[in-house]
Amino acid sequence: MADTRKQEEDEEARAAFAVPVPVAYTEPSRLQEDFVSRGFVALPPEALGVDPGIHEAVIARQAALRAEHPKAVSDPMLAAHVPEILDVLNAPGLVAACESILGPRYAIAPFTHNGLFPSGGRAQHWHKDDSAPLNARKQRHHQAIQAALLYYPQVVDSNMGPTTLVPFSQYWTLNHETNHENFAGPEHLDFDYMVTEEKYSVTGPKCRYSPEDVQNRCTHHDLRMQQALLDTCWPLIHQCEAAPLQAGSVVLCSHNLLHRGSHRRDDWHHWLEKPRHMWRFYLYRTMEPAPPSESEVASAVARCGCDRLASQFPAQAHEPGADVFEVWNHQLRWMRSGATPSPCSQVQRERPEERVALARQLSEQLGTSGVEAEPKRIGAAYRLASLGDPELASELLGHALLSDQEEVRRAATYGLVALGPASTAVLLRAAVSQEKWVRRAGVYGLGDAAHLTQEVLDVLEEKLPSDPSVYVRAVAAGSVGCLGRRAATSCTGSHLLGRCMQILLASLRREHNRPAMDAAQRKMIKFVRPTDDCDVCEGSAVREPLGLEAHFAGRFERGRSAVREHALWAVVILCSQGASRFWQGLGSIVEALADVARRDKNAVCVGFAVDALHRLATHAEGLEASVLEPLRQLCVTLRAEEPVCSWE
Repeated sequence: MADTRKQEEDEEARAAFAVPVPVAYTEPSRLQEDFVSRGFVALPPEALGVDPGIHEAVIARQAALRAEHPKAVSDPMLAAHVPEILDVLNAPGLVAACESILGPRYAIAPFTHNGLFPSGGRAQHWHKDDSAPLNARKQRHHQAIQAALLYYPQVVDSNMGPTTLVPFSQYWTLNHETNHENFAGPEHLDFDYMVTEEKYSVTGPKCRYSPEDVQNRCTHHDLRMQQALLDTCWPLIHQCEAAPLQAGSVVLCSHNLLHRGSHRRDDWHHWLEKPRHMWRFYLYRTMEPAPPSESEVASAVARCGCDRLASQFPAQAHEPGADVFEVWNHQLRWMRSGATPSPCSQVQRERPEERVALARQLSEQLGTSGVEAEPKRIGAAYRLASLGDPELASELLGHALLSDQEEVRRAATYGLVALGPASTAVLLRAAVSQEKWVRRAGVYGLGDAAHLTQEVLDVLEEKLPSDPSVYVRAVAAGSVGCLGRRAATSCTGSHLLGRCMQILLASLRREHNRPAMDAAQRKMIKFVRPTDDCDVCEGSAVREPLGLEAHFAGRFERGRSAVREHALWAVVILCSQGASRFWQGLGSIVEALADVARRDKNAVCVGFAVDALHRLATHAEGLEASVLEPLRQLCVTLRAEEPVCSWE
């Protein structure tokens, strides 16, 4: 009897999961809260502030290019091919929404799949996108530091293969350090599906299912994806479709959100005349959140309520508890003020012995294992950070950081980052650990949370030339940029900016590109594995853009470098602070970046270098004309010299 009831409950749960909740457009006043909690926001075309005719022009230009190059169906199409995309990216309403989430002067990563994605008969499985360009790996930040911009120039309905999202999943992830199925940048909920099933068409001329099964979402593919979500047992687990959408809609989502490209469910005979295209861009923060003014203090300390999207989920979706709300509240506070959490009111009322007992309980919760316990681990780490006892919290989180379980170390790392500067001593010890994974966690935390001191920067500088792990060196380069971003708005750390820049430029002089891993190992990028030379996925080779194959092949090689690319990512952040911050060494900075732009054989490095130079020339308040004009002319010259550039 009990088995029958359990089977009925499972069938009810699967039936409820079969129907995704449609994505609704976000109210302007809810942009930050919704992004922090559900992990995405949706903007209607009228919110962008751009002529509606632009979307039709984008569609027409796409069609003309495909007609001109009929055999290059899968070749990358860049914004350079469709200049109207730049009108969309610069639309005032879209810029305002992006700035609300990522802050002013946000950047777009170059050559990172920025371009056109059509839907069709195949279905992806759930995955988190690569956190660095083209399947490369980069540290995932919980803060609003990286986001994806999805632009749909045409109407999208639920039968056209819309993007499917898993809201509330951005803070929970999967092991990758020794789980080589997730060695490449993306992380997969069901890697075996990608190997065995993703190559098959679910719909279209080679469809293996009846139209009824396709429409009712009960094909083998649909059921497997639904079960993968159910098996996580994560809070508020369900799926949402980016549909129905009006032509010209934009979805901004956390770079850490589980999602997939879904297959079409309409008559395949009409796909060519009714395509579903999506342009995707990877955005990242360059400016630290500004401290709130007196009038903004109340907003900065506001706490998240239960997201209204959750009310549309089936009853089987697990409710959020204190663990989830603590994560949301911390990230909302950081986005609005850059501040670490204050103790929650309940903890403030507790006696010291009760607080210690709660800390021990949370420490035990932090040590639980299994994918399904990820929210409990992460929540426990954040709750320890807001306990109101930094010394006790750093002791317990520091102990968890030494765990032999990756999932426990991961949660402890995010907890130490949430704790803020009080975690500095623990992170400094971790950064010199004999254990590579502990060392990487410490180096990451120093950039995101540690005190802005010479000692901290010295440790990061020492790691860049000497650490035997490419992964640790790459994370160190990114951390120098994050530390510099924080230092720029600090009264006590701004003097470190120039040193940060010199450390990164020195790294560029030492590090070199290696053959892209897919080319070197002669495998699809998802199947590459670490080597004696490199213990982090540096990504796949940059593919030749549409119509520029000959030039691209002559100018660039199939090479990548995690450290060089992380360093240049960080340089873009530093240059966004303004050229006057580096006026004493500006000439050497410009010379080094121009050398990368002209001579580097890695297209991703060139894209970052050109963007950094452009930012120095754009944010040049206080710079003398005799210095500024040559810099601006250099940017124009570089664009003329290099026809293959990431215009966005």
